Amino acid sequence: MKNSFEIQDITANEKQNNPVIAEMSKYNHEQLLFCNDNETGLKAIIAVHNTVLGPALGGTRMWAYNNELEALNDVMRLSRGMSYKNSISGLNLGGGKAVIIGDARKMKSEALFRRFGKFVNSLGGKYITAEDVGISPSDMSWVSMETAHVVGLPGKSGDPSPVTAQGVYAGMKACANIQFGNDSLKGKKVLVQGVGHVGEYLVSYLTKEGATVYISDIHEDTLKRVSNTYGAKVVPINEVYDVDMDIYAPCALGATVNDENLLKLKCSIISGAANNQLANESVHGVEVMKKGIIYAPDFALNAGGVINCYSEVAGLSNTWALSKADDIYQTIYHIVKRSQNENIPTYQIANKMAEERIEAIGKVKLPL
Repeated sequence: MKNSFEIQDITANEKQNNPVIAEMSKYNHEQLLFCNDNETGLKAIIAVHNTVLGPALGGTRMWAYNNELEALNDVMRLSRGMSYKNSISGLNLGGGKAVIIGDARKMKSEALFRRFGKFVNSLGGKYITAEDVGISPSDMSWVSMETAHVVGLPGKSGDPSPVTAQGVYAGMKACANIQFGNDSLKGKKVLVQGVGHVGEYLVSYLTKEGATVYISDIHEDTLKRVSNTYGAKVVPINEVYDVDMDIYAPCALGATVNDENLLKLKCSIISGAANNQLANESVHGVEVMKKGIIYAPDFALNAGGVINCYSEVAGLSNTWALSKADDIYQTIYHIVKRSQNENIPTYQIANKMAEERIEAIGKVKLPL
């Protein structure tokens, strides 16, 4: 296994003794590609969850994971989320994701990203990549030297962050409309956790509307710059869940809505750009509903980025992408209202809506 290993047909007995195959079966993933290259230092995993609606599109994340199992768990959850995100957004795309294990501030190189591009290309268009946490459009330019299956390039649809932030902002206003009786965020206390690409754009939208904005981030230089630019109030990382806020906007990594944080969290809306915000869907999705907190399902809320990428794949304009991101307002409004009417957690409603479309289009694609 010098450079890659692709999981294909495994017997039932082998599956029982192989935790990776068991995890794939749990959410019905189609394919995993493990990528290693000693020369460039590349260690990556590409996960293809579902291709019923079209090629699996999802960004590449570069992160210093504690271990490989943590990276595997992340890429599998993220790829499943992309299937649901693309489906509920009405896009003709399946779901996939990739993670590169490493420090994005220290390990980037042209050789590493070009080698990664070769692995993407080996999937023959089944997976289309783009930028995600720790990755920039210029990094994608290096990837594009080895494969055509990449979007979000400079000069094309470019950085998807502004469109993602616009969708999050629109969905946040939809939640406010239901929770507070109108969708104005003026005077509302919003804590944005993570002020990288998307988080900063969200801070900009909120500040312009007159919200009281609190920010927190692991990078002190970024935190200081965003605070100085927008007048946002800095909150130390260990004090985030002690802040009395109206809206909690997690825009960094996921699983922040967990047992420990829910005991302290003081908000009535959770609406942010991070993926997989619920540490355990079946547990914490129910808990937030019991507490009277409106949770905007992350994959429906943060779909602006993939909408932006789809505009490039389909040859549509940036104006179309921004308009489509605004539609997230109605999507979130419908999810939350249906959740309240049926007394079912919002994540279950969103999952059901995404699964229904995948199932319906799967029937359309059956051979005659």
